[in-house]
Amino acid sequence: MQSPDIYAVKEYLMSLQDSICEQLAQEDGGAVFDEDNWEREVDPKKPTMTGGGRTRLLVDGNVIEQGGVNFSHVFGGKMPASATTGRPELAGRTFQAMGVSLVIHPKNPMVPTSHANVRFFIAEKEGEDPVWWFGGGYDLTPYYGFEEDCIEWHTTAQKACEPFGDETFDKYKKWCDDYFYLKHRDEQRGIGGLFFDDLNEWGFEKSFEFLRSVGDSYTAAYLPIMARRKTLEYTEAQRDFQLYRRGRYVEYNLVYDRGTLFGLQSGGRTESILMSMPPLVKWKYNWQPEIGSEEARLYNHFLKPQDWIR
Repeated sequence: MQSPDIYAVKEYLMSLQDSICEQLAQEDGGAVFDEDNWEREVDPKKPTMTGGGRTRLLVDGNVIEQGGVNFSHVFGGKMPASATTGRPELAGRTFQAMGVSLVIHPKNPMVPTSHANVRFFIAEKEGEDPVWWFGGGYDLTPYYGFEEDCIEWHTTAQKACEPFGDETFDKYKKWCDDYFYLKHRDEQRGIGGLFFDDLNEWGFEKSFEFLRSVGDSYTAAYLPIMARRKTLEYTEAQRDFQLYRRGRYVEYNLVYDRGTLFGLQSGGRTESILMSMPPLVKWKYNWQPEIGSEEARLYNHFLKPQDWIR
């Protein structure tokens, strides 16, 4: 198997962060992402991880209420227990993990929240072949559903997968539906998209090509939706429903999300990890949407996994 080119992956990921930030800022109307370059300080009591990254945050823009686009590259000499459970081949290896992760929370409830992540992991041990894989994907979380948006989102994802086999999109769409699921509520987080992990069976070059295809297609999938919906009028009641539904996002990230859990359990940089949280959220006890309402239709139709493009 071809040896991974770590430097090529890092170069791509940093350029992807630049491109996504530039395009989002332009669609927002000239807003600026503030950048925080950070390095992880070594704790002698817990010398598990070092490294650094670039956290970029846009707050109170014209369209984006809060959005973060992060690049990080961390490495260490001891795998955390959360990473070696079920993966004994990782024990005793040094490791590197790098990726771009983003979450965009718009102000207007007609514009969906979006999330994307592309990442690379490698664990090495002298005298043995490296263990490595790619992972990532993107998903969409609407508050008010539009059929056109769902079709376009999934069609763009399908096109990103087309060069890699007829079954690739269906496989990673289903994985996304299964992954972004709140078991304790028997409810999807959104309308899905793509999710893949542990990808190395194609070899490094093809796997890296797939990562780039997914990463590069995110703005093609999301920006047209943002452009269509950002000027729609909305009521205070609809804004209130958006804040309530954001609570599901918080629940999912703190209970199930692999990246959040890995980062917190391995002593990662808390501020960058939790930048995915929405700035304002509401919880309501035992709330139910009115029968026949647009809010009810979100639950009864849009949050049901389905084939949006065939």
